[in-house]
Amino acid sequence: MPRPSRSNPKTRTRAIELRKELTPAERKLWAVIRNDQLGVNFRRQYAIGKYIPDFVCIEKKLIVELDGSQHLEQEEYDGERTGYLNLLGFKVIRFWNNDVTNNIDGVILAILHAMEDETNRE
Repeated sequence: MPRPSRSNPKTRTRAIELRKELTPAERKLWAVIRNDQLGVNFRRQYAIGKYIPDFVCIEKKLIVELDGSQHLEQEEYDGERTGYLNLLGFKVIRFWNNDVTNNIDGVILAILHAMEDETNRE
């Protein structure tokens, strides 16, 4: 399995900036998954290679992405990004921002289910 290239200083700096600029949906989800509330540690806006996923659980090799309407126009980029992260062994799950806003319980259940799937694969 390939190892992620170390993120460059620009990527790390951008990740720090993004942590300060959470969208309302990211803020809402972060309030529920931070501080090991789901039994594992999640990091937000964590640089992996040249990419900065929204939320990452290193232990479970799980990435949670929240998508707004801009993602309708960047399917190719998202596919390339997901492919790279999959090659590193990460499972990437995506939710629309309105899913978080309108159904946070369903999103949390899906994240828990994805973590359970990863535990069963080990």
